[in-house]
Amino acid sequence: MSIPPTTIARIETFLVPPRWLFVRIESADGAVGWGEASLEGHGEAVMGAFEPLRDRFIGHDPDRIEDIWQVAYRGGFYRGGPVLMSALAGLEQALWDLKGHRYGLPAWQMLGGRVRDKVRAYAWIGGDRPGEIGEAAKARRGQGFSAVKMNATAELDWLGTPKLFDAVVERVQAAQAQGVDVGLDFHGRVHRPLAKQLAKALEPLGLLFIEEPLLSENHEGLADIARITSTPIALGERLYSRWDFKPFFESGAVDIIQPDLSHAGGLLECRKIAAMAEAYDIAVAPHCPLGPLALAACLQLAACTPNVAIQEMSLGIHYNTGGHDLLNFITDKEVLSPTDGYLPIPEKSGLGVTIDEAAVREAAREPHRWRNPVWRQKDGSFAEW
Repeated sequence: MSIPPTTIARIETFLVPPRWLFVRIESADGAVGWGEASLEGHGEAVMGAFEPLRDRFIGHDPDRIEDIWQVAYRGGFYRGGPVLMSALAGLEQALWDLKGHRYGLPAWQMLGGRVRDKVRAYAWIGGDRPGEIGEAAKARRGQGFSAVKMNATAELDWLGTPKLFDAVVERVQAAQAQGVDVGLDFHGRVHRPLAKQLAKALEPLGLLFIEEPLLSENHEGLADIARITSTPIALGERLYSRWDFKPFFESGAVDIIQPDLSHAGGLLECRKIAAMAEAYDIAVAPHCPLGPLALAACLQLAACTPNVAIQEMSLGIHYNTGGHDLLNFITDKEVLSPTDGYLPIPEKSGLGVTIDEAAVREAAREPHRWRNPVWRQKDGSFAEW
């Protein structure tokens, strides 16, 4: 069947609670595509980045997704960074969604076809004491998860003692006692001397991974930690392109990469990053504490990418979202609901979910002003998120 050519007629953005930024593209023939450009705490900046994208791409052929990406990335001279790449990611996701609807195909079908029928998923749990953590892990198990992620520590500085390590081990064991596997997120809040000790203390627990044991800008330190522990090291939510990931592949500093499809240039850019990782035998676990369109894009990636190992998923109690569930804005909630530890691969066209446009427009009448909380050490100094 021949599909008549069309052009991009409209690009809209919507700041919706709790902290999301949705993108809507409409073509001249009336087709619509949705994407997500959420950048936590910087929604207004990303909204502003859409102004030059509108000027450049309204009237452009929406089928030329790679060309649009290249022009958006390279045509402005200044490249990369979370704001520009998040805007480009939301635009690119929406283009895949629109193209899929026009041709009647899911994005994964257009990106090479399916390599799996479902993908394992994990969700966040909070809590400071072992009892709280055990209850949170039990609740996630009841929601259909077989794996969770949790904070490694409270705010920490440079030095620690065996007593501190014992407390971390107890917290992990409280979650594992509920029959779930555990990934531990350091959030880059631990400095290298302590991170090395803590990584060694955690090794007997059989963790899925330790995430950001150091910040990604400390490339040499991460490679150092990789040499002293057998626990897989994960990172990547603060990297925004294949060029950002390249040195980590070359140094062997990482075992699992976590690109965020709403920060790292979108679906196809993350597919390219994953292909680079595959050549180094590195797994992919996309970062996604975001909304339904971001997760839907991740599932499209999982469908067609051999080295995707597990998928992060946000729910209503994640990050104190005030009761806002990621399923609020879609009509086909079963598509993003885990069963026996797995999320299904969407079968519908585009990104595979149906947005409730009226609900989005209503919610965007009162745009959110979400900001990252600020954490401090016991001595009053700033602590990483």
